[in-house]
Amino acid sequence: MGRRARTAAPAGASAGPEVTGLRQFIGGQWLNSSGGRTFEDLDPWNGKVVARVPAGDSHDARAAIEAAHAAFPGWTRTSPGVRQEIFLEAAEVLRRRRAEIMGLLAAETGCGHAFGSIQLDFVLSLLRQASGAGYAAVGQVIPSDEPDAFAMAVRHPVGVVAAIAPWNAALVLSCRAIAAPLVLGNTVVLKPSEESPWVGGLLWAEIFEEAGLPPGVLNVVTHARGEAGAIGQELVSHPWVRRINFTGSTATGRRLAEAAGRHLKRMVLELGGQNPLIILADADVDYAVNAAAYGSFLHQGQICMCARRIFVERPLAAEFLGRFAAKTAALPCGDPKDRGTVIGPLINDYALRTVARRVDEAVASGARVLAGGTAAGPCYPATLIVDVPAETELARHETFGPVVIADVVESAEEALAQANDSRYGLTAGVLTGDPERGLALANRLEAGIVHVNDQPIHDEPQMPFGGVKDSGWGRFGVTFAMEEFTEMRWVTLAGGSRSFPF
Repeated sequence: MGRRARTAAPAGASAGPEVTGLRQFIGGQWLNSSGGRTFEDLDPWNGKVVARVPAGDSHDARAAIEAAHAAFPGWTRTSPGVRQEIFLEAAEVLRRRRAEIMGLLAAETGCGHAFGSIQLDFVLSLLRQASGAGYAAVGQVIPSDEPDAFAMAVRHPVGVVAAIAPWNAALVLSCRAIAAPLVLGNTVVLKPSEESPWVGGLLWAEIFEEAGLPPGVLNVVTHARGEAGAIGQELVSHPWVRRINFTGSTATGRRLAEAAGRHLKRMVLELGGQNPLIILADADVDYAVNAAAYGSFLHQGQICMCARRIFVERPLAAEFLGRFAAKTAALPCGDPKDRGTVIGPLINDYALRTVARRVDEAVASGARVLAGGTAAGPCYPATLIVDVPAETELARHETFGPVVIADVVESAEEALAQANDSRYGLTAGVLTGDPERGLALANRLEAGIVHVNDQPIHDEPQMPFGGVKDSGWGRFGVTFAMEEFTEMRWVTLAGGSRSFPF
């Protein structure tokens, strides 16, 4: 059976992808779920069905692990050149399908044109860069005190890697979850989010199958809403899974890490962030307003790197807040398929209600809304809020939506202290007219990533992406991921016969 079973589109669904029945991808075959169940993948803007997707379970996850384990010996022996050809062909398939994938991103995740283009460009670069990773040095020769002995430290693929990807940057984060493990010689079981099973999961099976990836090297298992636990448990507990990478909430990451620890499995975790943007008094105000708007509201604030807290020095505060509030209030909400839309729908009704509840709680506790603050259909408008009490959920937790808190500070030292007074530490930005002062602050910010004279949203495939504290551990990035998805092996060759004491 093929990858898709086409069905008639519902009335009024002419715009956007054709409604399809999808299949899981296990061992090179397109399969229904073991129980035969499906669920509906919905458009967050209009609630229409994008696709009908298999509701997989632990049996499907186990079958995918077994397929990946069986494929590992053959895949790990393939030459770097073979892997490079497959990855470059995957990039070409993605490039050819660009317009279709832009439509999928909008229909499945509410992604607007700007962020869709960013995702596609990033992933094309990631695939092309990763294609050459097999040629990177994988070890070193180490001097030995044994006479004439030859000692090496050599990296080897670990085996089966479980990749658990989120919905928010579905294309980028699913590709990042599988690219380095695959090109380094591992096999992969990918579990996409139930909110993005197609563009964050099954799409990669389509692309890599067309690119010539052997059966079983990449497997994709999907599940219905609320049913991730059984698949996650199978991935964590099965002895053939040797590495797990997860991008998502800190709460879920903590539960997975606790379970993985019981099985002595290493994880790469990229979790939440309460990312600060520090604006010093010598910053250019025009640039600061535009950078803050982009950093706070791209993709409706549903990016782990978004600025959640802005700290602005008092001499610049009045002008900055006035102009930033005006720009925030003017950002258009609406259909993400409209290129003029900046703020599209939140991913689902639960996300919308969570954002609204936290803003309402903050206002009831004394906060003031300078722009936005009231839901409009499936959208929550770009919202700027000040005087937020420290004990509110909005101040303490990552709120995944287009809401940013602004605080006026008396000095850079106060901004630094408040920025570091957080259990999170993913990314940060510093805007200043004095680059040396900015670098000095960057070296004292408790974050895995700091951008001086830029807002917190920035990534490149070759960079060591990851956080500290409750924002996770380990690093993604084409070259840095080698440490995460390979094992170091010490190998010696004796130079002659040793003498033994007995």
